[in-house]
Amino acid sequence: MAVTLGEVVAALEARYDPALAEEWDAVGLVCGDPDEPVRRVLFAVDPVTAVVDEVVETGAQLLVTHHPLLLTPVHGVPADDPKGRLVHRLIRAGAGLYVAHTNADRAPASGVNDALAAALGLTGTAPLQPAAGDPRAGLGRVGRLPEPTTLAAFAAHVAAVLPVTVGGVRAAGDPDRRIETVAVCGGSGGSLLPAAVAAGADVLLTSDLRHHPASESQESAGPALCDVAHFASEWPWLPVAAEALRGDLSGRVEVAVSRRRTDPWTWHAASVGEPSPRR
Repeated sequence: MAVTLGEVVAALEARYDPALAEEWDAVGLVCGDPDEPVRRVLFAVDPVTAVVDEVVETGAQLLVTHHPLLLTPVHGVPADDPKGRLVHRLIRAGAGLYVAHTNADRAPASGVNDALAAALGLTGTAPLQPAAGDPRAGLGRVGRLPEPTTLAAFAAHVAAVLPVTVGGVRAAGDPDRRIETVAVCGGSGGSLLPAAVAAGADVLLTSDLRHHPASESQESAGPALCDVAHFASEWPWLPVAAEALRGDLSGRVEVAVSRRRTDPWTWHAASVGEPSPRR
Protein backbone atom coordinates (compact mmCIF):
# COMPACT_ATOMS: atom_id res chain seq x y z
CA MET A 1 0.00 0.00 0.00
CA ALA A 2 1.38 3.41 -0.99
CA VAL A 3 2.53 5.80 1.71
CA THR A 4 0.93 9.24 1.55
CA LEU A 5 2.73 12.51 2.08
CA GLY A 6 0.61 13.00 5.19
CA GLU A 7 1.96 9.74 6.64
CA VAL A 8 5.53 10.78 5.90
CA VAL A 9 4.99 14.15 7.56
CA ALA A 10 3.50 12.43 10.62
CA ALA A 11 6.55 10.16 10.87
CA LEU A 12 8.93 13.12 10.56
CA GLU A 13 7.07 15.13 13.18
CA ALA A 14 7.03 12.19 15.59
CA ARG A 15 10.83 12.45 15.63
CA TYR A 16 11.22 16.19 15.07
CA ASP A 17 8.40 17.66 17.10
CA PRO A 18 7.53 21.13 15.70
CA ALA A 19 6.99 22.25 19.30
CA LEU A 20 10.78 22.07 19.78
CA ALA A 21 11.34 24.76 17.13
CA GLU A 22 12.25 28.33 17.99
CA GLU A 23 9.36 30.81 17.83
CA TRP A 24 10.97 32.63 14.90
CA ASP A 25 11.50 29.46 12.89
CA ALA A 26 9.52 28.20 9.89
CA VAL A 27 9.25 24.41 9.98
CA GLY A 28 6.84 21.91 8.52
CA LEU A 29 5.29 21.31 5.12
CA VAL A 30 6.00 24.12 2.67
CA CYS A 31 4.26 22.65 -0.36
CA GLY A 32 2.69 19.33 -1.31
CA ASP A 33 -0.63 17.49 -1.09
CA PRO A 34 -0.87 15.31 2.04
CA ASP A 35 -3.06 12.84 0.13
CA GLU A 36 -0.55 12.25 -2.67
CA PRO A 37 1.60 9.08 -2.62
CA VAL A 38 5.31 9.24 -1.80
CA ARG A 39 7.72 6.59 -3.02
CA ARG A 40 11.06 8.38 -2.75
CA VAL A 41 12.31 11.03 -0.29
CA LEU A 42 15.47 13.09 -0.78
CA PHE A 43 17.23 14.68 2.21
CA ALA A 44 19.43 17.80 1.88
CA VAL A 45 20.73 20.64 4.02
CA ASP A 46 19.58 23.49 1.76
CA PRO A 47 16.57 23.99 -0.55
CA VAL A 48 18.57 25.47 -3.42
CA THR A 49 18.52 25.13 -7.20
CA ALA A 50 21.06 22.30 -7.39
CA VAL A 51 19.06 20.23 -4.92
CA VAL A 52 15.75 20.86 -6.70
CA ASP A 53 17.52 19.78 -9.90
CA GLU A 54 18.29 16.51 -8.12
CA VAL A 55 14.67 16.12 -7.02
CA VAL A 56 13.53 16.49 -10.62
CA GLU A 57 16.25 14.21 -12.00
CA THR A 58 15.59 11.40 -9.51
CA GLY A 59 11.81 11.63 -9.45
CA ALA A 60 11.55 12.10 -5.68
CA GLN A 61 8.10 13.01 -4.41
CA LEU A 62 9.38 14.78 -1.29
CA LEU A 63 12.38 16.92 -0.46
CA VAL A 64 13.25 17.19 3.23
CA THR A 65 15.67 19.99 4.08
CA HIS A 66 17.17 21.28 7.29
CA HIS A 67 17.18 24.93 6.30
CA PRO A 68 13.89 26.69 5.54
CA LEU A 69 13.16 28.04 2.09
CA LEU A 70 10.81 30.75 3.39
CA LEU A 71 12.16 31.78 6.79
CA THR A 72 10.79 35.32 6.70
CA PRO A 73 7.11 36.10 5.98
CA VAL A 74 6.21 36.32 2.30
CA HIS A 75 3.07 37.48 0.53
CA GLY A 76 3.53 35.45 -2.62
CA VAL A 77 5.75 32.98 -4.47
CA PRO A 78 5.76 34.19 -8.08
CA ALA A 79 7.88 32.18 -10.47
CA ASP A 80 10.06 35.18 -11.31
CA ASP A 81 11.29 35.26 -7.70
CA PRO A 82 14.25 32.93 -6.97
CA LYS A 83 12.52 31.17 -4.09
CA GLY A 84 9.14 31.22 -5.77
CA ARG A 85 10.75 29.59 -8.80
CA LEU A 86 11.83 26.65 -6.66
CA VAL A 87 8.32 26.23 -5.27
CA HIS A 88 6.89 26.21 -8.79
CA ARG A 89 9.47 23.70 -9.99
CA LEU A 90 8.73 21.35 -7.10
CA ILE A 91 4.98 21.55 -7.66
CA ARG A 92 5.35 20.94 -11.40
CA ALA A 93 7.52 17.90 -10.60
CA GLY A 94 4.90 16.55 -8.23
CA ALA A 95 7.21 16.96 -5.24
CA GLY A 96 6.60 18.41 -1.81
CA LEU A 97 9.01 20.26 0.49
CA TYR A 98 9.27 19.67 4.22
CA VAL A 99 11.55 21.58 6.63
CA ALA A 100 12.94 20.33 9.96
CA HIS A 101 15.15 23.10 11.33
CA THR A 102 15.55 24.06 14.99
CA ASN A 103 13.18 21.25 15.97
CA ALA A 104 15.70 18.84 14.40
CA ASP A 105 18.52 20.67 16.19
CA ARG A 106 16.86 20.03 19.56
CA ALA A 107 15.49 16.55 18.89
CA PRO A 108 16.97 13.63 20.84
CA ALA A 109 18.58 10.51 19.34
CA SER A 110 18.19 11.24 15.61
CA GLY A 111 18.61 15.01 15.65
CA VAL A 112 21.27 17.25 14.17
CA ASN A 113 23.44 17.52 17.26
CA ASP A 114 23.39 13.84 18.18
CA ALA A 115 24.34 13.06 14.58
CA LEU A 116 27.27 15.50 14.73
CA ALA A 117 28.43 14.09 18.07
CA ALA A 118 28.21 10.54 16.72
CA ALA A 119 30.20 11.46 13.61
CA LEU A 120 33.01 12.65 15.89
CA GLY A 121 32.85 9.50 18.01
CA LEU A 122 31.69 11.17 21.22
CA THR A 123 30.27 9.03 24.02
CA GLY A 124 28.05 9.76 27.00
CA THR A 125 26.52 12.75 25.29
CA ALA A 126 23.98 15.13 26.83
CA PRO A 127 22.43 18.41 25.66
CA LEU A 128 24.44 21.55 26.33
CA GLN A 129 21.20 23.50 26.75
CA PRO A 130 18.43 21.04 27.72
CA ALA A 131 14.89 21.65 26.51
CA ALA A 132 12.29 22.44 29.14
CA GLY A 133 10.61 19.26 30.31
CA ASP A 134 12.87 16.85 28.42
CA PRO A 135 16.49 16.45 29.57
CA ARG A 136 17.27 14.32 26.47
CA ALA A 137 16.39 17.11 24.05
CA GLY A 138 17.95 20.53 23.61
CA LEU A 139 20.60 22.52 21.80
CA GLY A 140 24.15 21.30 21.37
CA ARG A 141 25.75 18.21 22.86
CA VAL A 142 28.67 17.56 25.16
CA GLY A 143 30.47 14.25 25.41
CA ARG A 144 33.86 12.60 25.65
CA LEU A 145 36.29 11.26 23.12
CA PRO A 146 37.27 7.57 23.44
CA GLU A 147 40.72 8.73 24.47
CA PRO A 148 42.37 12.13 24.99
CA THR A 149 44.06 13.83 22.06
CA THR A 150 45.55 17.19 21.16
CA LEU A 151 43.70 20.11 19.63
CA ALA A 152 45.75 19.73 16.45
CA ALA A 153 44.86 16.04 16.16
CA PHE A 154 41.21 16.73 17.00
CA ALA A 155 40.97 19.39 14.29
CA ALA A 156 42.48 16.93 11.79
CA HIS A 157 39.90 14.34 12.88
CA VAL A 158 37.08 16.84 12.36
CA ALA A 159 38.40 17.65 8.89
CA ALA A 160 38.50 13.93 8.05
CA VAL A 161 34.96 13.03 9.17
CA LEU A 162 32.98 16.09 8.02
CA PRO A 163 32.28 16.98 4.38
CA VAL A 164 35.10 18.69 2.52
CA THR A 165 34.64 22.45 2.28
CA VAL A 166 36.94 25.19 1.04
CA GLY A 167 37.10 26.70 4.51
CA GLY A 168 38.20 23.47 6.17
CA VAL A 169 38.55 23.66 9.95
CA ARG A 170 39.74 26.76 11.81
CA ALA A 171 40.98 26.33 15.36
CA ALA A 172 41.70 28.71 18.23
CA GLY A 173 43.93 27.57 21.04
CA ASP A 174 47.24 25.83 21.72
CA PRO A 175 47.56 22.99 19.17
CA ASP A 176 49.07 20.82 21.93
CA ARG A 177 46.17 21.42 24.31
CA ARG A 178 44.68 18.22 25.75
CA ILE A 179 41.20 17.54 24.37
CA GLU A 180 38.87 15.00 25.93
CA THR A 181 35.52 16.64 26.72
CA VAL A 182 33.99 18.04 23.54
CA ALA A 183 31.00 20.36 23.09
CA VAL A 184 29.36 20.58 19.67
CA CYS A 185 26.56 22.59 18.11
CA GLY A 186 25.53 22.13 14.51
CA GLY A 187 25.06 25.44 12.74
CA SER A 188 25.65 28.81 14.40
CA GLY A 189 26.38 27.85 18.00
CA GLY A 190 28.46 30.70 19.33
CA SER A 191 25.71 31.54 21.83
CA LEU A 192 26.41 28.21 23.56
CA LEU A 193 29.97 29.17 24.48
CA PRO A 194 28.99 29.92 28.11
CA ALA A 195 27.24 26.53 28.30
CA ALA A 196 30.38 24.85 26.97
CA VAL A 197 32.40 26.58 29.69
CA ALA A 198 29.91 25.45 32.34
CA ALA A 199 30.08 21.88 31.03
CA GLY A 200 33.85 21.83 31.38
CA ALA A 201 34.43 21.34 27.67
CA ASP A 202 38.00 21.36 26.41
CA VAL A 203 36.81 22.47 22.97
CA LEU A 204 33.63 23.80 21.36
CA LEU A 205 33.03 22.80 17.75
CA THR A 206 30.45 24.86 15.88
CA SER A 207 30.03 27.24 12.93
CA ASP A 208 29.94 30.95 12.18
CA LEU A 209 31.95 31.98 15.23
CA ARG A 210 32.44 35.74 15.52
CA HIS A 211 35.78 37.43 16.07
CA HIS A 212 35.17 39.15 19.39
CA PRO A 213 33.60 36.25 21.32
CA ALA A 214 36.31 33.92 20.01
CA SER A 215 39.07 36.33 21.01
CA GLU A 216 37.57 36.98 24.44
CA SER A 217 37.17 33.27 25.04
CA GLN A 218 40.86 32.66 24.44
CA GLU A 219 41.87 35.62 26.59
CA SER A 220 39.80 34.26 29.47
CA ALA A 221 41.17 30.71 29.25
CA GLY A 222 37.91 29.35 27.82
CA PRO A 223 37.70 26.17 25.77
CA ALA A 224 39.57 25.82 22.52
CA LEU A 225 37.43 26.48 19.46
CA CYS A 226 36.92 24.68 16.17
CA ASP A 227 34.97 26.57 13.53
CA VAL A 228 33.69 24.58 10.55
CA ALA A 229 31.40 25.37 7.62
CA HIS A 230 27.75 25.67 8.63
CA PHE A 231 26.83 23.15 5.92
CA ALA A 232 29.46 20.66 7.08
CA SER A 233 28.32 20.75 10.71
CA GLU A 234 24.75 19.85 9.79
CA TRP A 235 25.32 17.38 6.96
CA PRO A 236 25.82 14.32 9.26
CA TRP A 237 22.15 14.57 10.17
CA LEU A 238 21.01 13.70 6.65
CA PRO A 239 21.86 9.96 6.57
CA VAL A 240 20.67 9.58 10.17
CA ALA A 241 17.31 11.20 9.42
CA ALA A 242 16.94 9.29 6.16
CA GLU A 243 17.55 5.93 7.80
CA ALA A 244 15.24 6.83 10.70
CA LEU A 245 12.41 7.65 8.28
CA ARG A 246 12.97 4.45 6.31
CA GLY A 247 12.75 2.44 9.52
CA ASP A 248 9.76 4.33 10.90
CA LEU A 249 7.84 3.60 7.69
CA SER A 250 8.98 -0.05 7.62
CA GLY A 251 10.90 0.39 4.39
CA ARG A 252 7.81 1.45 2.43
CA VAL A 253 9.58 4.54 1.09
CA GLU A 254 12.92 4.81 -0.64
CA VAL A 255 15.25 7.35 0.96
CA ALA A 256 18.29 9.10 -0.44
CA VAL A 257 20.76 11.75 0.70
CA SER A 258 21.83 14.53 -1.61
CA ARG A 259 25.56 14.48 -2.30
CA ARG A 260 25.55 17.97 -3.76
CA ARG A 261 27.63 20.36 -1.70
CA THR A 262 25.51 23.39 -0.93
CA ASP A 263 28.08 25.25 1.15
CA PRO A 264 27.93 28.73 -0.45
CA TRP A 265 31.72 29.20 -0.26
CA THR A 266 33.25 27.76 -3.43
CA TRP A 267 36.95 28.70 -3.33
CA HIS A 268 39.58 30.58 -1.36
CA ALA A 269 42.92 32.22 -1.99
CA ALA A 270 45.58 31.29 0.54
CA SER A 271 47.44 34.10 2.26
CA VAL A 272 51.09 34.47 1.24
CA GLY A 273 53.18 32.93 3.97
CA GLU A 274 50.08 31.49 5.65
CA PRO A 275 50.96 30.99 9.33
CA SER A 276 51.23 27.65 11.04
CA PRO A 277 49.24 27.16 14.30
CA ARG A 278 50.30 29.62 16.96
CA ARG A 279 51.96 28.03 19.98
